[in-house]
Amino acid sequence: MSTTTLITDIGSLVTNDPALGDGSPLGLVRDAALLIEGETVAWVGPARSAPAADTVRDAGGRAAIPGFVDSHSHLLFAGDRTEEFNARMSGRRYEAGGIRTTVAATRAASDAALEANLLRHLGEALRQGTTTFETKSGYGLTVHDEARAVEIAARHTEEVTYLGAHIVPPDFADDPAGYVALVTGEMLDACAPHARWVDVFCEKGAFDGDQARAVLTAGRAKGLTPRVHANQLGYGPGVQLAVELQAASADHCTHLTDADVDALASGSTVATLLPGAEFSTRAEWPDARRLLDAGVTVALSTDCNPGSSFTSSMPFCLALAVRDMGMTPDEALWSATAGGAAALRRTDIGRLTPGSRADLALLDAPSHVHLAYRPGVPLVTDVWRRGRGAV
Repeated sequence: MSTTTLITDIGSLVTNDPALGDGSPLGLVRDAALLIEGETVAWVGPARSAPAADTVRDAGGRAAIPGFVDSHSHLLFAGDRTEEFNARMSGRRYEAGGIRTTVAATRAASDAALEANLLRHLGEALRQGTTTFETKSGYGLTVHDEARAVEIAARHTEEVTYLGAHIVPPDFADDPAGYVALVTGEMLDACAPHARWVDVFCEKGAFDGDQARAVLTAGRAKGLTPRVHANQLGYGPGVQLAVELQAASADHCTHLTDADVDALASGSTVATLLPGAEFSTRAEWPDARRLLDAGVTVALSTDCNPGSSFTSSMPFCLALAVRDMGMTPDEALWSATAGGAAALRRTDIGRLTPGSRADLALLDAPSHVHLAYRPGVPLVTDVWRRGRGAV
């Protein structure tokens, strides 16, 4: 029989289940307690009604939230792009081609170096409350380098994405069709056994709509579910393609037509917004308010990568979304937890309800609103992942 742990004296508990709390989307329970049995949540409710447990932990009036679900990151890389960032902050415009710098460094790195870098960033994220993360290949762009990236990632997460179609590498600069053939053929065959998702950077300077369609349909035929880098740098076909192919998510969604918004609202594809990228590139902010008001399911994620969003902090991205993208603190937290789970098509994470995975964070604050109210302050004090104290 699994041991039980009761976390009691929780000032405010975000469950993301309106039936368990105040009727809001966050399902907020005040003066709450939560019972963990093994790896799962067994009970939530008022502290005065809490059942007995093997171990009791007093939260001291702190707020408790579901662990963040970071549904978009690029953590399999080597090298540093400080000079590029410095130049961009001095006036140079961001373009997709900077990825090539990381490709060269990643190809030259050992497996051990790539895994050590991955683990370093995972540790950063965990300390800030992230308990589930997705990560992608995309900085190797050879059969060998893409395959080793997804193999390494699969040791540390179930949410691995094959992104051979990140850019056309320099060695195929004169033969983009040949590279698409590689991505949809031998490279896909090598990577599919280790991945759950297939992704493509559908953007000027990367892959056009026809190329993106070929990549996503080939991945789907191998059992991988599509996700799409869509409409980040300008208007384009990415969002419409994502909805048409029933992709789990269309990520970035910065430049949207009314037709794009309508498509997202009528389909099952989640719009994943990545404010760290706009912050780091001084680009136009996505309009989260427009999407939410249209009824689109929105997720927030870090896009942690060495070029355009080198942050592993979901609290930072949440604060940006509230300040600059028209989200309320409640909406931003939901999107960073339950929204991220929806983008990964998961129902066992992103919430704190009986039967869900016991992934949660305690904040050194009485309310989750402090995540946006006190930006940059390390509020996460304790993290549980799969029912065990992780931080």
